[in-house]
Amino acid sequence: MKLNETIEFHIKTTSLALSRMYNKIAEQHGITQTIGYVLVFVEREGTPSTKLAQLLGMKNSSLTRLLKNMEKNGCIVRKTDKTDKRIVRVFLTEEGVRKRKIAKEAVLEFNEKLLKQVSPEELNTFFKVFDVIKNQVEEELSKNGQS
Repeated sequence: MKLNETIEFHIKTTSLALSRMYNKIAEQHGITQTIGYVLVFVEREGTPSTKLAQLLGMKNSSLTRLLKNMEKNGCIVRKTDKTDKRIVRVFLTEEGVRKRKIAKEAVLEFNEKLLKQVSPEELNTFFKVFDVIKNQVEEELSKNGQS
């Protein structure tokens, strides 16, 4: 089997293509795809920054820099949790809510275009295959003590 015939190759090249597309859209609104993801994942009651790091697969130091820039640009505010001072929660500002809406609409519009080309059965198979991949990755990580 050639490398360009592997599952990883198709996942990675598709992911990179999606990143290029979403970054192009995001750039028109003064953000990046990663900022868009942060905006989408922040919950109304505030989201602990450590949870965001896990969701995005980012190191805390990288996320801290990103959040600092987002705060500077008026998209978020960070507040210490009232009950546990060790936790920093991220909240959206009005500007963050506005840009979140743009990010969500971009993803949902693209998803609708895809769903017009894929049958429900194909989509179900796609999700099953991705579940197999995720489970296998978790198994590999746990074998190596990295879960």
